[in-house]
Amino acid sequence: MKTTNQTTNLSIKSLSADDRPREKLLAKGKNSLTDAELLAIIIGSGNRNESAVVLCQRILQSYQHKLQHLSKASVEEFMQFKGIGEAKAISLIAAIELGRRRRLEDALELEKISSSQDVFEVMQPIIGELDYEEFWVLMLNNSNKIIYKHHLSKGGITGTMVDTRLLFKKAIAQNTTSIILAHNHPSGTLKPSQSDKAITDKIKQAGKILDIKLLDHLIITEKSYFSFADEALI
Repeated sequence: MKTTNQTTNLSIKSLSADDRPREKLLAKGKNSLTDAELLAIIIGSGNRNESAVVLCQRILQSYQHKLQHLSKASVEEFMQFKGIGEAKAISLIAAIELGRRRRLEDALELEKISSSQDVFEVMQPIIGELDYEEFWVLMLNNSNKIIYKHHLSKGGITGTMVDTRLLFKKAIAQNTTSIILAHNHPSGTLKPSQSDKAITDKIKQAGKILDIKLLDHLIITEKSYFSFADEALI
């Protein structure tokens, strides 16, 4: 005799009116929703023991209630939570990626670099949350406007190699008058290594010969940065 499965997921519809994030968004606006409520709208339903909102509260708690930490989760990691299947996990990752791209669009609208903070705003969405190192160069015109962003190299957790000849070949081709270097430290440390200092000086000296000025070199992490220029190391 075939048995039927009586298990049903708790949906948002089963919540009281005050706890329904969709209705709350319509009535009070998107800013009234908590992070958990926004995520609950994305996944739609919870599991047999938890509503979507409660499930998302638990997911956020597992990532210290920080969206930056949540953004690094994989499909497999999301699927460890009861009630999150592959489709819901993919939906969560897609929504988080859209948010990241929205921030990147804002950064790309910046026309002129006037401070190290400007560089951070441009580069943090690109390399700030990577778990491996990447080395980039921003190429500027004589008005300090970015005319080209070039990914020079990709490394491991602790370092990356930089081809100085390739850097200046690209800079000359773009009629660059000045450059800014940027790379990330996945470890989160902002202290420049000896190799960071050495490559900075090497590129600075090569730029002098070609009349391409090195304005700054930033080490970027998730939340902050170190500027060689601000610290008078250039």
